[in-house]
Amino acid sequence: MSTIVLLTLTGLGLAALYFLVASGLSLVFGLADVLNFAHGLFLSVGAYATWWAAGNLPGAGPSGFGFVLAVAFGVAAGAVVGMAVELVMIRPLYSRTIEQVLVTVGLSLAGVALLQATWGADPRPFPRPDWTQRVTPVLGAKVPNSGILLILAAVLVLAALLGFLRYTRYGLVIRAGVENREMVTALGIDVRKAFTLVFAIGGAAAALAGALGGVYFGSVSPSQGGSLLIFAFIVVVIGGMGSVVGSAYAAVAVGLLQQFVNYYGTSGAGDICVVALLAIVLLLRPQGIAGRAATT
Repeated sequence: MSTIVLLTLTGLGLAALYFLVASGLSLVFGLADVLNFAHGLFLSVGAYATWWAAGNLPGAGPSGFGFVLAVAFGVAAGAVVGMAVELVMIRPLYSRTIEQVLVTVGLSLAGVALLQATWGADPRPFPRPDWTQRVTPVLGAKVPNSGILLILAAVLVLAALLGFLRYTRYGLVIRAGVENREMVTALGIDVRKAFTLVFAIGGAAAALAGALGGVYFGSVSPSQGGSLLIFAFIVVVIGGMGSVVGSAYAAVAVGLLQQFVNYYGTSGAGDICVVALLAIVLLLRPQGIAGRAATT
């Protein structure tokens, strides 16, 4: 019983990490119709900014309020980079899909190279509060506090995103734009501001994933964002493009499947099962769990 509890909660922790990356990715594609392959860079920026702030920013540190301040700095850095990418590189390329892919892939590669040139290619130990390195007994299982932290953060981000999308003016514009961007434009609403805001939200969420992922893994490396981005794309496709709730459902399915299969099967079998799940969803429900079928 304790093994099932441990696998479930650690799987949910992994799912929370995937959701934090996938939520912004889903909104960006749903509204702006941009396949942002540089989204993993936002995660790396948040992780390295948090790592740097914990050791250099006045008042920040690896414990207590200092750690919260370091994470806030990392999240802000991710949001700023997201906005800058949209304004400088993506805005001139809307409706030019091939150019978007080339630019975002190139930016991702350049960003990783820049991080490697600045701080090296080897993983660096991540500053973590002492309590995140401990475990909490849950129904006989000793669950890492870092996983519990990820779950709580993902729940708060999901609630904040849903509240923003449902009860704010810009949230309503984003929801309407995901459903029918042409209609929103015809009503005289400047969706370009919403595009920039969505990139900022996506960058902030990915940066938070980078900071808490550093706590979860205990280290940070330039390629960390790229490896997580693969599973984030899978989560977005399974959940349905543009659906935050769908991304949450899909992240839970992917995280639990990966964790259980890797434990009871051979190493790497969980990744294969995740790809198989993606194939099944694409065959049976191409629009995803919470997506809407395309109309002609």
